[in-house]
Amino acid sequence: METRLAPTHTPETLHQAVTAAVAELQAGNPVALPTETVYGLAADALRPGAVVKIFEAKERPLFDPLIVHLPSEDWLERITAIPPRSRRLVEGLIRRFWPGPLTLVLPRRDNVPDLVSSGLPTVAVRMSAHPVFNSVCSAFGRPLAAPSANRFGRISPTTAQHVMTELGGRIPLILNGGATEYGLESTIVKVEGSVLRLLRAGPVTPEGLGSVWRSVKESQAEIPNEVDVSEFFEKLGITFPAIPPSNEGLLIEAPGQLLTHYAPMTPMRLLPRPLDFVPPTASKRRLGLLAFSQAPAGKDFTQVEILSATGDLREAAATLFAKMRSLDEGGLDLIYAEAVPETGLGIAIMDRLRKATVQNVQ
Repeated sequence: METRLAPTHTPETLHQAVTAAVAELQAGNPVALPTETVYGLAADALRPGAVVKIFEAKERPLFDPLIVHLPSEDWLERITAIPPRSRRLVEGLIRRFWPGPLTLVLPRRDNVPDLVSSGLPTVAVRMSAHPVFNSVCSAFGRPLAAPSANRFGRISPTTAQHVMTELGGRIPLILNGGATEYGLESTIVKVEGSVLRLLRAGPVTPEGLGSVWRSVKESQAEIPNEVDVSEFFEKLGITFPAIPPSNEGLLIEAPGQLLTHYAPMTPMRLLPRPLDFVPPTASKRRLGLLAFSQAPAGKDFTQVEILSATGDLREAAATLFAKMRSLDEGGLDLIYAEAVPETGLGIAIMDRLRKATVQNVQ
């Protein structure tokens, strides 16, 4: 299959790209589209024959549910059944974060195919803020299932060229919307009455979620700059699911929950302090470093990629997957990844790094 790459940088090319994308979607084919988080592989969410092509192209297991992107907010009531006890909190989150990088897990209606929800009684939904994605979704007029546009378990794509590397020859069309804004997949929360369960960390931070919960619950609790998330956010109606020791028996409620995910082909390890790094004795291996803000002097790394020279977590999140991919393509034997401060967006970054470094490296 030939994969076409369609530009979108002018009104004319955008119109042509949207028209081509809608034609493919109507034919039941998946297309790669930019979102504000990462590039997604989109297909008609209410058409099982189209959705199965997403799983085939990505080699994605059927037990991993998909996120449904809505063309307009009124579609929320058409595919989910919001419990009355959750409605105020859901409405508060939508008012604050939609369109944007927040996914809500809610009870689903019967028109959502089992294939999309992996047979769960819930469905994950969001509205993208990316103008190209919105143009396609609005013109198509139906919800789009759209996981990240990469082979399953691999590094998520943040440019159209990343998608071509991952899925070229497997899908008919990629819309080139440039580099994505956030560079991390959306935050996923499950709304259970007046409590939020954070199923995947992302650009919408626990602090931001807590502020909405506080406004809905009229709590006077203050949110400090740095917190112990496992304790403090429970006071703000946010809980974090326990992390099991392996994927065996893991209850999947949303995308991105598998323990091994977002991984490069090159083995990767977490390195708390690169300054303390001592290379293996007599090692001739080519070593790479994914550093947070600076390269350690005098250390024997073949290739170093820095997430943010200023130590900015937002910039680090936006560059994470691209820098990781650069190291993965560098012909290295082993990649070390520096831990980042685990607050705000750092929670999401560390979630991705831990899942990329789960493998045991000898």
